[in-house]
Amino acid sequence: MGEKTHPSVLPQRLALEFASADALRIGDETGLEHRSAVTGVEHVRGETASASPGIGGVTPDREVGEKAREGHPVVFVLDKSGCPLQPTSPAKARRLLRKGRAAVVRHTPFVIRLKDRTLCASQVDGVELGIDPGSRHTGIALFTARDGKRQGLYAVELAHRGDAIRDKLSTRSAYRRGRRTRNLRYREPRFSNRARPKSWLAPSLRHRVDTTMSWTTRLARWAPVRAVHVERVAFDTHAMSNGGPLEAGEYRHGTLHGTEIREYLLADWGRACAYCGATGVPLNIDHIHPRSRGGSEKKSNKPVEDFLEQSPRQLARILTQAKTPLRDAAAVNITRLALWRTLDAAFPTVHTASGGRTKWNRQRAGLPKTHTLDALCVGELGTVTRIPARSLVVAATGRGTYARTRTDKYGFPRLRLPRQKQFFGYRTGDLARAVIPIGKNAGTHTGRIAVRATGRFNIKTARGLIQGIGHKRFRLLQRADGYAYATRPEGPTTAV
Repeated sequence: MGEKTHPSVLPQRLALEFASADALRIGDETGLEHRSAVTGVEHVRGETASASPGIGGVTPDREVGEKAREGHPVVFVLDKSGCPLQPTSPAKARRLLRKGRAAVVRHTPFVIRLKDRTLCASQVDGVELGIDPGSRHTGIALFTARDGKRQGLYAVELAHRGDAIRDKLSTRSAYRRGRRTRNLRYREPRFSNRARPKSWLAPSLRHRVDTTMSWTTRLARWAPVRAVHVERVAFDTHAMSNGGPLEAGEYRHGTLHGTEIREYLLADWGRACAYCGATGVPLNIDHIHPRSRGGSEKKSNKPVEDFLEQSPRQLARILTQAKTPLRDAAAVNITRLALWRTLDAAFPTVHTASGGRTKWNRQRAGLPKTHTLDALCVGELGTVTRIPARSLVVAATGRGTYARTRTDKYGFPRLRLPRQKQFFGYRTGDLARAVIPIGKNAGTHTGRIAVRATGRFNIKTARGLIQGIGHKRFRLLQRADGYAYATRPEGPTTAV
């Protein structure tokens, strides 16, 4: 919304997060800068970013719809009693706020409430949600659909914290294991009363379902969601570990034959040639353990040990990467059914589609590869006529910890935190605005804060960390909710 933003409206491009709710750490706080292709599979489809169709790439040889235009993300609107109305444009939201007809309910995402309008007196056409679930990131898109054409209104990329949960559970298990071997007072054993229900999921996997449901229900509270489209990807991990489909289990070949396996391998190997590192060119699927058919012409059916005999370092790297566990693919397989069942219980209309269909739709619409644009292309689609210019990046950070003691690497206490978490009406993670009239930090600073018992708080803004600001200089904008926020432009540079 640039410099014309209403004073009560928080500019959405500012980063609003801390990495942790208790400890002040500097990580991907501002902007969540893009990382190029990474080892392992967090998202299980993708091709070379430079070869993305339509935008900065090559258009595939198939029917392509009209080119999508970019637009500002919409503003969510509620009526005077809190019921969701049709989202509006940022310009109209500024006019309503300027005239006093609306009040700010939430800053990120931005939500306003009309003071003089009810649901019965409004025309509500409704919107739809698209969900592209992944192991580490999930894309959520809000759009309108009419006659096969979709207009993207808002996009959210949700970053899960399953790895952090797994690490914390491992730490807790180590503490318990050590306590059992120490000479401490007797405590009744509890290993025999831990029954698991039939649909039990590990906490790191349950977290993916819960956070996705949390944000779909949030969006449904702020917008009139009529239907949900979710991608249900199923991966044959046995076939993946063998480098391709098994001969004894080959299925009838259709239009999308081999899409899932090929997209997994592209993402797993960084969308680059494993031998020469070339990107942006058509890649062949080769077998490290050769078979008589398939593979590139140069390598033919040579074993990889013979082909790279003169490059031992490259050979070691390829063999190491080939043994990478299929943890992310297994996580998507395990949680896909639980997510679908939870969505089906929460929304009246839920449609499912395959990952191959999503890629087919995205290429026909001429869109680059991102999580949010995949969510926009889930299900039956004619074309996409509008995409949001920016996406909201939401990272699950948690709500802090109950532990009030920090330990060193040997398990001995080294730091004791205060029992209370709130000081002078603020707590770590709150979104606030500080106005400093004079000094080296003079100006207006907006971001997430880290509180101190002394009353001198730190604030993390888009320009960096500012320390030691008095608590009287702050004005609360939004309470901490366990998530960190940033925005990024939509486009081919964000494809992962």
